[in-house]
Amino acid sequence: MTKIRTLVFGRSGQLGWELRHKLACLGGVAGAGSPEVDFSKPDTIRNAVRAAAPAVIVNAAAYTAVDKAESEPELALAINGTAPGVLAEEARRLGSILVHYSTDYVFDGAKQGSYVETDATNPLNVYGRTKLAGDEAIQSVGGSYLILRTSWVYGARGSNFLLTMLRLAKEREELRIVDDQTGAPTSSECIAQATANILAQVLGSHGGGLEGRSGIYHLTCGGETTWFGFAKALLTRSAATSGIAIPKLIPITTSEFPRPAQRPANSRLSCKRLEETFGVRMPPWEEALSLVLETL
Repeated sequence: MTKIRTLVFGRSGQLGWELRHKLACLGGVAGAGSPEVDFSKPDTIRNAVRAAAPAVIVNAAAYTAVDKAESEPELALAINGTAPGVLAEEARRLGSILVHYSTDYVFDGAKQGSYVETDATNPLNVYGRTKLAGDEAIQSVGGSYLILRTSWVYGARGSNFLLTMLRLAKEREELRIVDDQTGAPTSSECIAQATANILAQVLGSHGGGLEGRSGIYHLTCGGETTWFGFAKALLTRSAATSGIAIPKLIPITTSEFPRPAQRPANSRLSCKRLEETFGVRMPPWEEALSLVLETL
């Protein structure tokens, strides 16, 4: 029987699927998720960790319905805020490494440049507040952990902006897309590969574990664009290979597309600390997009 070295929570999500494949090179990988694990019930989390006793716990599970979280704050907090703390406690008890994914939504988007890890947080919505609570819970427990903040996640699977745009392009002649929010689209494949690169270094014979390197790191693809720019790029490239017709794209402001949860106008994150600490450099978002479209 293969010993489980890495336990991935959120196995069925777009990131969880990529992680289970990219982390296989590090040894035995197992996925944990529903129905046996309910992130609103801490005992099911503890049972899963103790049964596997992994060297690495990777948490890709989260309450990600940003708008719905406004009407379900307690459930969002249980999954995004309380559960990560439970994982941190179990990781510390085992002497394991915890890798957890956070979000640009912990910031309010008012900064002019790219956010660094030490910038003050000020989430604008319930989702951001619950994710920040999870970050703080992990930090309060301590141990060996990596909190990787990312943004605008999409991929070839799951429910995300790219797949929604490709679907709507076939259904509508006109698409109105927000053009005053800036960030870096980041593919789940790139996040998983970067995670594998970090862990390979940390777990290697000369890696030395996370000694002195536990903490928060920003992890996004390089460059920046708006949601409108992202949509235009992905539809143009998709049309070139698949022959789909590109709908008329109309840039709009955030105020023209009101939603229950407020979004930050600036989601740019500086990844300098990640590169300096682990030597990991993410590809430009355009390059990552091409790889995902090839997969599709």
